[in-house]
Amino acid sequence: MLQAARSDDLKLTRNQSLVLSVLQSSWYKELHGLKDHIPETEEYGIRSFVYRAKKAFDPMKFQAFIDKSWPGVVRTKGFFWLATRPHHVGEISQAGALVRTGKMGLWWTSVPREQWPQDPGFLAMMKPYLDPVWGDRRQEIVFIGADPMDEAKIRAELDACLIDSAVFVPELWRNLPDPFASWDRKAA
Repeated sequence: MLQAARSDDLKLTRNQSLVLSVLQSSWYKELHGLKDHIPETEEYGIRSFVYRAKKAFDPMKFQAFIDKSWPGVVRTKGFFWLATRPHHVGEISQAGALVRTGKMGLWWTSVPREQWPQDPGFLAMMKPYLDPVWGDRRQEIVFIGADPMDEAKIRAELDACLIDSAVFVPELWRNLPDPFASWDRKAA
């Protein structure tokens, strides 16, 4: 009987501790707008930016960028377009020193229109992304980090990876050196 009472006391104490820790946690304060919470952006200098571009990446240049150190960057997530792979969306994910790339799927522009969802909501959502030259192909990568993350330098380095072309000519890019692993189903 004494043992059961101690066990119940322990459960109560654990529950009370959980409630107190929730009430004191920064996410709870952020969620409920409590004034004494300092956002991580101010407290730790965490910030983010999205790199966007409408042109394709030269695969060798983009691989060289990936292989570099990105001081201050702690997380990266997004999708990319390689000039040698005009039909496929590439995905990039980075956490700490680990960077992973792979095939995410097809650009909608590469899918015959009759196979697109006919839902008006889908078509309205796609409209801003459909460029008359590039279709929905684009670069869109989020970088999250703190000092010494240099947004201007990262943007300039990524801009230097872009194919210098105002027109979509994948047949000219097909034979560019491409160090990325095959995205072909047969290679898997």
